[in-house]
Amino acid sequence: AMEIRDYLDLMHMLERLKCTPRHSWTSSGRRESVAEHSWRLAMMAYFVQDEFPGADLRKLLCMCLFHDVGEAFTGDIPAFEKTEADGAAEAAAVEAWLGGLPAPYREELLPLFAEMAAQETLEARLCKALDKMEALIQHNEAEISTWLPLEYELNFVYGAEAVTFSKYLEQLRAEINKDCAEKIDVAKEKAP
Repeated sequence: AMEIRDYLDLMHMLERLKCTPRHSWTSSGRRESVAEHSWRLAMMAYFVQDEFPGADLRKLLCMCLFHDVGEAFTGDIPAFEKTEADGAAEAAAVEAWLGGLPAPYREELLPLFAEMAAQETLEARLCKALDKMEALIQHNEAEISTWLPLEYELNFVYGAEAVTFSKYLEQLRAEINKDCAEKIDVAKEKAP
């Protein structure tokens, strides 16, 4: 078991994910946090389990909850600005953090991060695809005035390659695109 002080220190570190804003906004007009994104990603994974009966739900939920933990150290860098160096810095921060965890946690999480990076298993691919879809859903929920000009086009192609392994996810992506197009049309009608 983890020492109670270490456990509390870990919870304080993880609180940074609540405090780290993401690029997107919520429908209530404030920036969303990394923690909120990861929480809904886990919800998305939970509610598609019937479509992917072969997926290990516990592993998938862990991936969803931990996939952006590196941003507690680096902050959030939007996908369209993230460089390889940014990715490497985040991976190094995660590795250092994992190295300091008690053995049972380290031994479970190190392979989990390796699996997410390799993108070869159903769970890893599902986590990545849903991660992209969550970001798009959030953009569609945000006030369109918070969108950057490049997002009017980016939102239609973002994550398209991540869903190709699943008919269901392709349909989800198409429906999200429909919502996106509708949002843009409504904004155009309102424009002076």
